Amino acid sequence: MSSIPKTLADQIEDLLPQTQCTKCGYPACRPYAEAVAHGSAGYNQCPPGGAEGVARLAKLLGKPVIPLNPINGAERPRPVAVIDESLCIGCTLCIQACPVDAIAGAAKQMHTVVPALCTGCDLCVAPCPVDCIAMVDVTPGRTGWDAWSQEQADAARERHNFRVARLRREKEENDARLAAKAAAKLKAVETEAALSDEEKAAAERKKAIIQAAMERARLKKEQMAAQAAGATGMADVSRSVKKQIDDINHRLEQQKDPQ
Repeated sequence: MSSIPKTLADQIEDLLPQTQCTKCGYPACRPYAEAVAHGSAGYNQCPPGGAEGVARLAKLLGKPVIPLNPINGAERPRPVAVIDESLCIGCTLCIQACPVDAIAGAAKQMHTVVPALCTGCDLCVAPCPVDCIAMVDVTPGRTGWDAWSQEQADAARERHNFRVARLRREKEENDARLAAKAAAKLKAVETEAALSDEEKAAAERKKAIIQAAMERARLKKEQMAAQAAGATGMADVSRSVKKQIDDINHRLEQQKDPQ
């Protein structure tokens, strides 16, 4: 059984250090690889890969070796994040920022970095509200790929992909919980015993609002799944729901008028 040939983006991604640092101007190594493959990004925008990284990409692409773009940063020894535990307030912002789940901790508890997992991306530094994170060089005299191995890059990519999948799953589960909660509220409204015409109108108005929220959530889920850029149909749904609510309010006002 033959294996599926790798695309150019796949081959470029294999040559990146997988620090997921975003210094290239893209949210992760894979989007940068795709941009280079499409010709919309330069092959000299990865500071962690350094000069050796540029040379690797140039060889693959059949292009000349050029200097690292200084706009994206400079080649340097590989750092590791270190948290001052005496200052940490347990805000979890660094945990949320880490692209490879290299920080352990929980809300309102002290956090710590697992050095062997840290890619030195710097992304945890800026969000820290108490400036308790420092980047410490752990490969003095060795920069770029001399400070990083292919095995470390492969492991970092696997952790990053696992994190992306986990966050996606958690969002889907949260969306499902919210949808179930909305459906339960809708059912409660539908089965609610109204004692007067005014209460019936209020229940109908509440029902319309819940249905509108559920419809927006459904459309958003479909659009995200299809990666659709537009918002087709949302305006029509909003107008339809608004008219429904306006009609209910109008009937309610008529009922209040003296006969």
